[in-house]
Amino acid sequence: MNYKVTIATDSFKGSLSAREASEALAEGVRSVVGECRVEVVPVADGGEGTAELITVARGGGFVRVSTHDALRRPLVARYGWCEGVAVMDVASAAGLTLLSPDERNPLRTTSLGVGEMMADAVRRGAREILLGVGGSATNDCAMGLLEGLGCRFTDSSGEVLEGCGEMLERVASIDLSGVSEELRERKIKVTLVTDVTTPLLGPEGATRTFAPQKGASKIDVERLERGVEHFAEVVREALGVDMSQTVGGGAAGGIAAALWALLGAEIRHGVDVVLEAVELKRRAAGSDLLITGEGRVDNQTLMGKVPMGVLALGRGLGVPTVAVGGKVLRSDKLDGAGFALIVEATPEGMPLGEALRPEVARENLRAAGARVAEMLLSGVCKAQ
Repeated sequence: MNYKVTIATDSFKGSLSAREASEALAEGVRSVVGECRVEVVPVADGGEGTAELITVARGGGFVRVSTHDALRRPLVARYGWCEGVAVMDVASAAGLTLLSPDERNPLRTTSLGVGEMMADAVRRGAREILLGVGGSATNDCAMGLLEGLGCRFTDSSGEVLEGCGEMLERVASIDLSGVSEELRERKIKVTLVTDVTTPLLGPEGATRTFAPQKGASKIDVERLERGVEHFAEVVREALGVDMSQTVGGGAAGGIAAALWALLGAEIRHGVDVVLEAVELKRRAAGSDLLITGEGRVDNQTLMGKVPMGVLALGRGLGVPTVAVGGKVLRSDKLDGAGFALIVEATPEGMPLGEALRPEVARENLRAAGARVAEMLLSGVCKAQ
């Protein structure tokens, strides 16, 4: 039988890009299935690599800009430019992977550099800014980003505040007059490409869900949660807008909610935007199997990440979908999501540091691709 397999994975953070991961799985599939057409379609969900994938898919180019990282150190970042549409990632300037583990502290980290990128796009005459908001090192509700756009925050004594997580609880007033008229008056469309549906506040909100991964201690988490709640109240009193109720507003430490409230940004499900841009539905048509994945497959995968978007597309096409994770944390929710199989690529007992080495991750994914192909041939992943 002449099979068609479409492989559409996200990046495997810390080791392989989306293309590298997809190609490694493809090599494994080809090593087992002799007569097989393999379609490789790297994808993203709003996190790292989203801007590059969309820009390349649209035939655009890239712009380099001097900016700052999440600790305010000088950084040269880049974003895409597609006929007046600026396509950028929060992670390019305020990404978690730009910091070493001992530098990660969401009380101190800032999204300043993202605002500087956006300001550069405004100066270049952008008519739309498409911002992928995943992969941030921040929990500052866009304070830093807005600072980079010219916004001014002050406390109750009139002291000007730098935008970072620990300053959220001190904000007393917000002055947007320094932000460009184009953004203030909604003349430039701002579209946020989110990788999660996380709310801003609460037990499943931005801070409690993601701040520990960004270096926050339990005490830090409680302080940040109070700060985010306070900041949302200041915005509500000043603008009459309740940013805490925005679906997906918790993305990137509250960047999504803040830009929705202050700049009228539209929040879109990231994987849907990317799958449209790369035309996955057309390219996957007629497949016998879809393979997707990301570095860690767990309950957070169910919150709007790449594997769920590919799974939904596969259901629409009547194609079974396999999820591959570098690490898999099984749960009833995950097992009941609808994947034909969920495969862990990392061999049991392999240390994380070893598994993250690119050459090791590549070989593990090749082996995982071969296992999935064997299951396809045996009928475990039944072709439809």
